[in-house]
Amino acid sequence: MHGFHWLKSLVADPPPEAVFEVSARGIAWSPTRRPHLEWTPLQEGALEISPLENNVRDPEAFAAAVRAAAGDGEGRGRRRRAALILPDYCARVTVLDFDSFPDEPQEQLQLVRFRIRRVVPFDIENAVVACYPQPRQDGSKRIEVAAAVVNMDVASHYETPFRAAGLHCGFVTLSALAALSLPPAEEPSRHGPRVVAKLGGGALAVSLLEGARLRLYRCVQLGEEGLEEATSVLATTLAYAEDELGERAAGIQACGLGREQQDWIERWREEFRIPLCGVRGRFGQPSPYNAGLLGYLESLEAA
Repeated sequence: MHGFHWLKSLVADPPPEAVFEVSARGIAWSPTRRPHLEWTPLQEGALEISPLENNVRDPEAFAAAVRAAAGDGEGRGRRRRAALILPDYCARVTVLDFDSFPDEPQEQLQLVRFRIRRVVPFDIENAVVACYPQPRQDGSKRIEVAAAVVNMDVASHYETPFRAAGLHCGFVTLSALAALSLPPAEEPSRHGPRVVAKLGGGALAVSLLEGARLRLYRCVQLGEEGLEEATSVLATTLAYAEDELGERAAGIQACGLGREQQDWIERWREEFRIPLCGVRGRFGQPSPYNAGLLGYLESLEAA
């Protein structure tokens, strides 16, 4: 079964009534019962994605888009439960290695905060931190912990308009993490680690998965030399798989690459010599602006 168990384990039962994915281009959204994709565009410049500071540059335009996407819903005056999917580059994700890890959630967060305070570009005391222990399957007692960190100022400005629209965003994640539940467009020819490369909003998020375990994650904002930068990130990820996991990656799953990136796909196939395919969604075609939403819906169907 394809999917990412970190995401599935955090999905409440029953699921939220709706899920929203925010990008600089607009808000993709869907109800979770009888899913269907909807889209509310954002005017250019309303959002500027950054991990360091408030991303909402035009609060009125963003709030209007949220209200348009949220609608009135059923039961006026009742706060509805929702899932919120944020742009990849607004947060930091890392995988930490521990000899031992406490069972108490509060102690887990304190330990993770201590470990990552020197590697995030903002004050860790003013940040939202989430973590998920991933016990190893090879008999080792060491534990790898996937941790996501977002600046409180960034998170609060995303969530505030949704609360004002009568929505309680009890589940918040990143687009690239949610998109890991999307199955490949083609079944892999062999087993092994897989790399998921997701392009969205000028940022490339690359995940290395061993089964359902996240082993490495990088998200970079691409500049003028986008192809060269993206290829370099993929090359170091594939090298890590061989050096640390002891085997060559079984393939690359590309997400969010369109016709204008066809030369990227050709370059990667020629340079890396491993299978490369896209991803598919049960409720629509994944794009740079809805892949997280479709992955989230996929995880609900598979749960």
